[in-house]
Amino acid sequence: MMRYRHFALASLSALALSGCAVGPDYAASSPRPASSGPFISAGDPAFAAAPLPADWWRLYNDPVLDTLVAEALAANTDVRQAVARIERARAGLRGARGDRLPQGSVGAGASYGRVPESQVPAGADRQDWSYDAGIDVAYEVDLFARVSRGVEAARADLAASEAEADAVRVMVVADTTRAYADAASGAARLRVAREIVELLSQSLELTRKRHAAGLESGLAVARIATLRDQRAADIPALEAARAAALFRLATLTGRAPAELPPIAGERSIVLEIEQAIPIGDGATLLARRPDIRSAERRLAADTARIGVATADLYPRITLGGSLGSTGPDIGDIFTGGPLRWLVGSLLNWSFPNQEAIRARIDAAEADTQGSLAAFDGAVLTALEETETALSNYVHAIERRAALQSASQEAERAARIVRAQQREGTTNSLDRLDAERTLAEARAQLAAQDAEVSRAQVDVFRALGGGWS
Repeated sequence: MMRYRHFALASLSALALSGCAVGPDYAASSPRPASSGPFISAGDPAFAAAPLPADWWRLYNDPVLDTLVAEALAANTDVRQAVARIERARAGLRGARGDRLPQGSVGAGASYGRVPESQVPAGADRQDWSYDAGIDVAYEVDLFARVSRGVEAARADLAASEAEADAVRVMVVADTTRAYADAASGAARLRVAREIVELLSQSLELTRKRHAAGLESGLAVARIATLRDQRAADIPALEAARAAALFRLATLTGRAPAELPPIAGERSIVLEIEQAIPIGDGATLLARRPDIRSAERRLAADTARIGVATADLYPRITLGGSLGSTGPDIGDIFTGGPLRWLVGSLLNWSFPNQEAIRARIDAAEADTQGSLAAFDGAVLTALEETETALSNYVHAIERRAALQSASQEAERAARIVRAQQREGTTNSLDRLDAERTLAEARAQLAAQDAEVSRAQVDVFRALGGGWS
């Protein structure tokens, strides 16, 4: 009875010690105050202070884009890989939680052999079968929270994997929208290019008629023909770029290029939101960006691993018990034959040489410092990308406004010169210069429309919309 009392006291003492957690408790890092304020470009009319909606692509009010984004989120190969990584992290968490539970094993065996005569009871055979079966149960008392810290680290790893999957989704949605926008911009640029070629063809026809009437030189015909052919040479490159955007869109939605539905390439108007874009502020950005959330969770996981490593400096106690039976007949095992049982505790302690353990602690602390630096870098990168995207968008709009004015003036000048040429009051060189200026102005404006569309998508990507 005294032995049982000693065992109970030892067990209770061990359980009481289990609340002594070692290692640092994680505290979330707070970014510097300047990171949480308004963006530098927030006062521009192109932006609104309202927070960015999670499904920002719906601001375009394009049902085809909505369908493509949904398909990309469901079938994109990068998203599928990210989901698989989540499942792996979830399995790791289940394994870590399993360490909190008692571990059991069941064993059974049979053997045939001969024993020394001195060990054989009177009347028994020296040579016979022997059967054995038993159950062993062990439970590690979570001294100094070694197991709890492991669960804490696994839980943070899972959250980091989920945030990284969200980052992949942000990228996939932005890339899908960008590819769709590039295809639409490509169609718009092709339309402008063909209109330019048509106008130059009309000018060439008029110049040829005037040449036949002796009013223009052959040089004038050659010059206008050269300009027309130069602009016509732009069309194949534009067609190739548009096709590449559609092929990229097919890959993003998990399709082969031939499987992309024709409706995905029917839009011929530049994809753009004309209203002010809601961008929120720095505080909402830091809470929304999945790469920041991932970096913060990795820091939490590495902090918990310091505790896992530190716990090895201290004793580890395991409570255990076993129950079994051994006999010459298999029936003895199930009918209450020779029975054995055992309960007790086991103490393991690496002492006094703990240099290897301290090296692991130092490594865990170094990993934590690296994760802290990665978190700080993620915050700075997010702010840099966002401010850059906002600035680029503002200046892209400003440049387009200037090109719109230039295109309107070039159109006006070309109309005047065409009328003067018909009246015979100007020469072919003036007509050629006017047509060249108009062609360049319209082509630059179409290209800038596409650039504004891309800059807008870059703003949404930097803001990290969705899955906050």
